[in-house]
Amino acid sequence: MKLLEFAPRYLVKYGTQLNLSEVDADELEWAPSTFKSLGERKFEKLRDEIQSLQKVLYAQGMHRILIILQAMDTGGKDGCVKHVFSRVDPQGINVKAFKKPSEEELAHDFLWRVHPHVPGNGQIAIFNRSHYEDIISVKVKKLRPDEVWKKRYRHIVDFERMLVDEGTTIVKFFLHISPDEQKSRLLSRLRQPEKHWKLNPDDIQDRSQWGEFMAAYEEMIGRTSTNHAPWYVVPANRKWYRNLVVAQIVVEHLRALNMKYPQPTWDPGSIVIE
Repeated sequence: MKLLEFAPRYLVKYGTQLNLSEVDADELEWAPSTFKSLGERKFEKLRDEIQSLQKVLYAQGMHRILIILQAMDTGGKDGCVKHVFSRVDPQGINVKAFKKPSEEELAHDFLWRVHPHVPGNGQIAIFNRSHYEDIISVKVKKLRPDEVWKKRYRHIVDFERMLVDEGTTIVKFFLHISPDEQKSRLLSRLRQPEKHWKLNPDDIQDRSQWGEFMAAYEEMIGRTSTNHAPWYVVPANRKWYRNLVVAQIVVEHLRALNMKYPQPTWDPGSIVIE
């Protein structure tokens, strides 16, 4: 079985009428459960390739990579970052988790706190949650009037278009889990004292609004999955498969840059080291 070219399968085309209830969070299309060991071996190779490609990215200093991760609580954002990017040189990567806005952040436009964390040349930036919370959470929890968050679709598309025009590759992932899988993960956190710090009572309130959150994500993904900044909906009930799919799609985007190590401006043959 070939574990190649994941991207087209999980890509959401712009304007898609997405229905997340029809997306199987248990899907193992590219690696059925009987092939788990094959998938894990492939994943190890992909991590090595991400490491190699990131070295060229850093050395060349021409391209910028922004990876955005969104999911419901317990969706696996932290685990995905930890496993997929574990071999990348820390000098070339920055992970930013966007939590509840501070008073200072709320005193500015909603993109003010985001822009300083986009990647520079040769860098990979990963957003664990992102500016999309300023649509999703604001809409579902009714934190602002409708006319406020509705304008943000256009603002975000324009913002990402600007980043791409300036040399940034943007890849966005929605890690899709089922309500039953979320329940299992929340119970696991509740039963293990060492995981209590990861459990926020607000998560339970969000779970009670599952349908509203799914509807908000469906609209948001369909309206902001552009050619220049695509969304991928990744089946995430199986953590190993989630990691495999994300790693493959990241590798495909890095390969597409056709990067090369920079050539020296001096003659290596003229250097003598005694």
